[in-house]
Amino acid sequence: MFSCWRNFNISRRAASGAADLFSLRTRQTACVCSDRRTVCINPNRQSSGKRYNVPPSAEFVARVSGIPTMAKLPFQDTAEGLDAAFVGVPIDTGTSNRPGARFGPRQIRVESAMLRAYNSGTRAAPYESLMVADIGDVNVNVYDLKDTCKRIREAYRKILATGCIPLTMGGDHTIAYPILQAVAEKYGPVGLVHVDAHTDTSDVVLGEKIGHGTPFRRCVEEGLLDCKRVVQIGLRGTGYSADSYEWSRAQGFRVVQAEECWFKSLAPLMAEVRAQMGKGPVYLSFDIDALDPGFAPGTGTPEIAGLTPIQGVEIIRGCRGLNLVGCDLVEVSPPYDTTGNTALTGANLLFEMLCVLPKIKYY
Repeated sequence: MFSCWRNFNISRRAASGAADLFSLRTRQTACVCSDRRTVCINPNRQSSGKRYNVPPSAEFVARVSGIPTMAKLPFQDTAEGLDAAFVGVPIDTGTSNRPGARFGPRQIRVESAMLRAYNSGTRAAPYESLMVADIGDVNVNVYDLKDTCKRIREAYRKILATGCIPLTMGGDHTIAYPILQAVAEKYGPVGLVHVDAHTDTSDVVLGEKIGHGTPFRRCVEEGLLDCKRVVQIGLRGTGYSADSYEWSRAQGFRVVQAEECWFKSLAPLMAEVRAQMGKGPVYLSFDIDALDPGFAPGTGTPEIAGLTPIQGVEIIRGCRGLNLVGCDLVEVSPPYDTTGNTALTGANLLFEMLCVLPKIKYY
């Protein structure tokens, strides 16, 4: 796959409050050429002939230019008219160790400038399949975690009411609880693919029931999850008891500890997960601390001996074919991410999530 753009020039237009600063103006339609077919694109609209938004190519628009949006996609205020949307939830009020995840969405957007339109590994063409945009951040209350949860729940009710699939940039893992409240209101109890170093099923932490260590306990209590269709992958680290995962197993969750993942491909595991999830609605929640801190140091509660980025990609690509109704990538903490690699990895994992949503076209 290669790009072949003809008879164009690049012009800058006023921002007018929008994040999409650049348009490609042309006297004739540009084409993205392949060995199989030609897809016509109207650069003035940054969308294809089939109405889909297309990020500007770095062949013609500098990556360092413009206001950062996820993958340099157009920004819009609501999810109306979208099939999928990137949305940020910038909180770290629920963290128990290192803060900074409130800056995660912003840094992920900055690092996402490297993303291109096609998935070279899977040949997915998300921008020929779905209308996608960045709809900005939930207006959280950084002084009140319970009020923040209410705000998140209400925001996601509105997103889901449009039929849009949210792809969320965290923020700490507390956000999964109010998001799943909104998701379950629409779809009923959902399956869950939870990738994490920790179960996040504590009951009370320092006297509080809401925090990044408790979301999935609250989800079970409220009947938001179909517990026979829950898998937790990458769990590891020291614990408060000899079996830190006993509660998860007692609910019917499949628990896959990190030791079970060492030195192997996770493609066979994901074949089993797909069979477990079946055709029902599924939510994918990916904590960046599932990856070994050697690869993703910028996070709040790092644990050694974790998954590799390759395994993270295998897990997400292994979700292809599932009825995904929402995804999140959480716990990126830029203050501990001096190279930007954690946010860069997070941005790429979010793109992989986009590429496995229902109705995605593959070449």
